[in-house]
Amino acid sequence: MKTVLVLCTGNSCRSQMAEALINNQWRGKVRAISAGTQPQPKVADGAIEALRLAGLETDTLHPKDIDAVLHEDIDLVVTVCDNAKESCPVFPGDIPRLHFPLHDPHGEPLESFVAVRDDIKSKLLPAIQNALQAQE
Repeated sequence: MKTVLVLCTGNSCRSQMAEALINNQWRGKVRAISAGTQPQPKVADGAIEALRLAGLETDTLHPKDIDAVLHEDIDLVVTVCDNAKESCPVFPGDIPRLHFPLHDPHGEPLESFVAVRDDIKSKLLPAIQNALQAQE
């Protein structure tokens, strides 16, 4: 099973939604984890609601510091904000990276979170699939 790390700054919106969508899309084939370079205390309510509206499970989502996942065997690192791209730690080995900046909906209405969720589903998931297939 491949492991994808989705990294952003706060690990409260975009990376959490990506984690849930990846795990739902490729259950049993790809495992997604997310983390932040400066994680927030909780997942944004808008992110939780946008995922619930799509019928996705959110109970296991919680912000994690990048240090908490450095021991994982990572097959692909996906950064979803420019700050995370610039401060992304160096992982041992030659781990492919994909930078896919997404709008930060933090503090905006639910519709913004839904739009980001839909961008992840329609644009980021195919990019991840292509990146993982290129490794085969």
